[in-house]
Parts: sequence; C-alpha cells; structure tokens
Amino acid sequence: MKTENIVQRKSYEFALLCVKLFKKLTSEQHEYVLSKQALKSGTSIGANIEEVIGGQSSRDFLSKVSIAYKEARETHYWLRLLRDSNYITEKESKELIEKCEELLRIIGSIQKTTKLSIHKS
Repeated sequence: MKTENIVQRKSYEFALLCVKLFKKLTSEQHEYVLSKQALKSGTSIGANIEEVIGGQSSRDFLSKVSIAYKEARETHYWLRLLRDSNYITEKESKELIEKCEELLRIIGSIQKTTKLSIHKS
C-alpha cells in the first residue's frame, strides 16, 4: 500500500486554489499582473515538489526542495500584496495565506532535515 505524500497533496490542492484565484481576478476585476505572478509561483510549488519526488540524489532533492520553499515565500508575498491592495478581501486571503504558511512550515522542515542528513554523511 502506497503511503500518502502530504506535501504533494497539499501543494497540488494549493495550486488549484491559485488557479481559481487567477480565474476570479482576471474575469471579475480584470487584474492580470499580480494575479499572474501569484498563479506562477503558487503552481510552481507543487511542480517543484513533483521534481523532489523524482530527485536523483540528496543534493538534487535539497535543491528542488529549496526552490519549492522560495516559490512558497514568493507566493506568500503576492497574496499579501493582493490583499493589501484590496484585490482580495481579508476573508478571501485568510485561507490562501494560511495554506501557504502551512506549506512553508512543511517544506522548511523537509529542507532543514535534508540539510542535516547531507552534512552528517
């Protein structure tokens, strides 16, 4: 039986939320610049996690995890900017920002553990 990969599932679900946000912002508010940035970085988190799963070495794994972490940081920035510039409400941003912060904690933990294991070997 295959064990569920939580970060894979959560990053995919988050990417879907970013797609929905982009569709909403472009169709309802005709906002294309900030929403596209959030879409690109928000979907890139999961794409990099998929690459992590196929990592060829510990260093390759760490590199991809680090990219996923940086993409999550960038997404966090765009979501705050969308909120603070009133493109999305505090309520709309709350779930997205919380899910992004959860991904940051999970990916950050994976990154830290991987760095420790590489330095031990």
